[in-house]
Amino acid sequence: MPKGLYKTEDLSNFKPSRFTSEGTVKLRSGEIPYHTVCEDNVFYNKEGKPIASIFSYSYFRSDVKDPSTRPVLFGFNGGPGSSSMMVHVGFLGTKRMKYFADPDQPTTLPPYEAVDNIDCLLDVADIVVVDPVGTGYGLLLDDECADQFFTIENDAEALLTFISQWLTRYNRWLSPKYLVGESYGCIRSAVAAGIATGGGKKRSYAMAFDGLVLIGNSISTGRYLNKEVPCELTVLAMPTVAAINWYHNHPSDQTLEEFVQEAKQFGDTEYMMALYRGNSMSEEEYKAVRAKLSYYSGISEEYLDEHLLRWDEEGAVKQIARKKGVDFSRYDGRMTLPHYTTQMGTNYNTVKDDPSAKYSPYFHAIFSGVVCPNLNIKLDRDFLASAGFSFDYFIRETYDRLSGEQLSSAMRRVPGMRVFFANGWYDICTQIGGVYYLANHAWLPKDRTFIKGYPSGHMLYIGDENVQALNSDIRTFVTGGNPTAK
Repeated sequence: MPKGLYKTEDLSNFKPSRFTSEGTVKLRSGEIPYHTVCEDNVFYNKEGKPIASIFSYSYFRSDVKDPSTRPVLFGFNGGPGSSSMMVHVGFLGTKRMKYFADPDQPTTLPPYEAVDNIDCLLDVADIVVVDPVGTGYGLLLDDECADQFFTIENDAEALLTFISQWLTRYNRWLSPKYLVGESYGCIRSAVAAGIATGGGKKRSYAMAFDGLVLIGNSISTGRYLNKEVPCELTVLAMPTVAAINWYHNHPSDQTLEEFVQEAKQFGDTEYMMALYRGNSMSEEEYKAVRAKLSYYSGISEEYLDEHLLRWDEEGAVKQIARKKGVDFSRYDGRMTLPHYTTQMGTNYNTVKDDPSAKYSPYFHAIFSGVVCPNLNIKLDRDFLASAGFSFDYFIRETYDRLSGEQLSSAMRRVPGMRVFFANGWYDICTQIGGVYYLANHAWLPKDRTFIKGYPSGHMLYIGDENVQALNSDIRTFVTGGNPTAK
């Protein structure tokens, strides 16, 4: 069994669970009646023994006479090993957590408050939220079968198998189909879309997706996230560090987008050329580039001198907000923790000490205390918010095709398929610069590829304005429009 995956109940006599509910949600466009089905979707071995289950939360609009051609959104988070809790409670469900005006405000302690999601997408599409095997309420029932689900391609094939069964069960094969993936969920979406039309290791799926919504992109032209990308990573990072610098230090009266685009232009031209030229630059040329780089990035000229005009992730986290005496989150640069150094070293840790972790108890409390009762879910099993898989665990077996290649192939084989990349400007974990590079170097069709930055972090829906903006843009995308048009 993968490290971090625990069983808290006797599964020897496992029986699939199914829960239904009815309700209404008041959207900006009016009140919508809906019903839900939350259930185990079981995988069996050749002997008919259950070995795993994907748990799904399906929201259906109730006043639609013929739902067969109504769009369906399949939404999930990433990790790998993350449940769907964040996207469910964050922006997809009919109930969501109540956000604060200041994103750095939550104390992680009660009171926790939920609100009706007036921006929910049920007016234009039915919504299926997915807990993959071993996450959330999803289960691995046979430890010996772990490798059938916990590799990149097997995880994608499990998703496709579930979707195929779901479409048959609810007679929705004629519906437009969309994948909405966050973080590692972007890789899952790209690989699934590629396998869906080209066949996988286990079977052919003969399925096409109308579109992908990719939040906090993790797809790349390299093998594992941004590693092995043949480009200076600090050049790709320029939009992100500039955005975080703008947020904390306000070096310019320009808007966020104006400052970021100016920094990106500098990165793509003068800065990239300076890195290429190295010691062939004159002292005057070097100082001019260094000064501009410090201005846009917020990183001191002394640090840039010591690191040959480059920085690493920890350096950026500790440099940009150094005058405030805080370290910002790699997942959302708006969020901070007090900086400190001890005999054990600094407090920098990409997960354990990340300031964005203050949201996890809030999301979990709203999901378990509000959403599940609202959906009539009554389960004795433990809800595993995150299974703690490492990405290295998922890539321990080489997968056949790179995620960027899978996405490009899917778009080539399905001429009408469109892709919408939604990325937070303040997300240093999956930076928007990587999206621009992917679109240009995976040769994604320009007329069907849309990229938009939001004034947020990795979970870019945190904040009332961000939820409204993201769901409005997804609504535009699903109904055939351009989500980046102003």
